[in-house]
Amino acid sequence: MTITFTNGRVLTGETFRTDVSVTIEGERIVRVAPGPVPAGEVHDLRGARLVPGFIDTQVNGGGGILFNDCPTADCIDAIGRAHRRFGTTGFLPTLISDDLSVIDTAITAVETAMARGVPGVLGIHIEGPFLNASRKGVHDASKFRTLDDGALSLLTRLKRGRTLVTLAPETTTPAMITRLVEAGAVVAAGHTDADYPTTRAALGAGMTGFTHLFNAMSPLTSREPGAVGAALEDINSWCGLIVDGHHVDPVVLKLALRCRPRNRFMLVTDAMPSVGATEDHFMLQGRRITVRDGVCLDPNGVLAGSDLNMAAAVRNAHALMDLDLATAIALATANPAEFLGLGGVRGRIEPGLAADLVILDEALTVTETWIGGQRLVNEPV
Repeated sequence: MTITFTNGRVLTGETFRTDVSVTIEGERIVRVAPGPVPAGEVHDLRGARLVPGFIDTQVNGGGGILFNDCPTADCIDAIGRAHRRFGTTGFLPTLISDDLSVIDTAITAVETAMARGVPGVLGIHIEGPFLNASRKGVHDASKFRTLDDGALSLLTRLKRGRTLVTLAPETTTPAMITRLVEAGAVVAAGHTDADYPTTRAALGAGMTGFTHLFNAMSPLTSREPGAVGAALEDINSWCGLIVDGHHVDPVVLKLALRCRPRNRFMLVTDAMPSVGATEDHFMLQGRRITVRDGVCLDPNGVLAGSDLNMAAAVRNAHALMDLDLATAIALATANPAEFLGLGGVRGRIEPGLAADLVILDEALTVTETWIGGQRLVNEPV
């Protein structure tokens, strides 16, 4: 079936254009051009913005569900439904530090979800348990362990989609990181107390990302650049940012943008079950997490993920980081797609790419979400 989106402001590259229409056929975009509209269904945007679908590489939960507690294909589907009302058309269900048996079950769940065609699932993010206890954040340090051959085989057994592994470089070796990358994993540093040389060695070994930059990692100081310094110096790796106004001060975010290319930053939510739900709390590995004014806190006042969705992250990046809207959207679309090695498949509005699209109103609120050429009803919270 051919559908053409007309009469809108279409984000193509770095520009919103009003002189083009976008035609999709099946799961793909087939035309982005001015001129006569091809035969088929016409979808009048009535002046709204048409942008690429948002891609979130760090989704712990949503719709009242925590992936760790329910590592099944059905729960992945429910989490995806909660997030797509906020424009997320691609995501990595994220498992925080847990037993290897739970990781195994979660990988099987992702395999099953992708085989079923659950909308938006791009793979899995395994955040821990190969982390540093001194930067554990809300992770359960009793789950931490060494990355050995058995664990490496487990981490790289997903046969479809992408596997992102967050680890602390100082808890393993550059050789082990290289083996992970050669086996197909994308490796990022997080929950790390690594010094600058150790972080640089990990980058040299094939690590390409930093999970929630600034949070739960060794800071930049006058005599020790730390993991943050290595991240800001490196121009090739990608840095995830939680832009909720709570995890990182906007001034720090703006300074980071001056240090390295903007196309190497990406927005992540680190979302917890509260996103797309009405409850003001949830349980995390036996601890009650309270959600208040958009902040998730454990009983000790430690940040426990976020109550952030991708549409809000884009609005925040636009407002708090002084970014033009096209750049803010790129941080949620083209950049994470490139990080995952999917830049030739999705993340932009171009012929041949996936018909993953979001329609935004004047307030940058999501009104429609399309995944693979299918309009998916955004269920109310």
